[in-house]
Amino acid sequence: MIKVNIVCVGKIKESFYREAVDEYRKRLSRFCKFEIKELAEGKNPEDEADAILRNLKGFVIALCIEGRELSSTGLAAKVKELCDRGEEITFVIGSSCGLSDRVKEAADMRLSFSPMTFPHQLMRVVLAEQIYRAFMINSGAEYHK
Repeated sequence: MIKVNIVCVGKIKESFYREAVDEYRKRLSRFCKFEIKELAEGKNPEDEADAILRNLKGFVIALCIEGRELSSTGLAAKVKELCDRGEEITFVIGSSCGLSDRVKEAADMRLSFSPMTFPHQLMRVVLAEQIYRAFMINSGAEYHK
């Protein structure tokens, strides 16, 4: 079973975000081994970079505003390609400070969900949902309309 990781900075404080992420974790369990690694927040992206870099595995996708935008079906195609190759996938979400250039450079791909800025806790929910949607698209389910 493929492994999908989210490496992120900071803890989710609001219970409603935690509950949403836990729901997608449960749904994803039939498709992949899904793991979230929460790292301590630093004063700036460089303070956080070393810890992030130590936790990168497999094909690394960094979420950043200057990344490539994909549709849900485009992300599903990328996930399918990586799964077909048997590659572990690691998504990276920075803190409210953003991501260090060192982390962006270490990534195999940069992905942007929008030119807008989102709270990093909410982004974790959105990313988990899109990973679930990708697996549902790839399985032919009717979740994606």
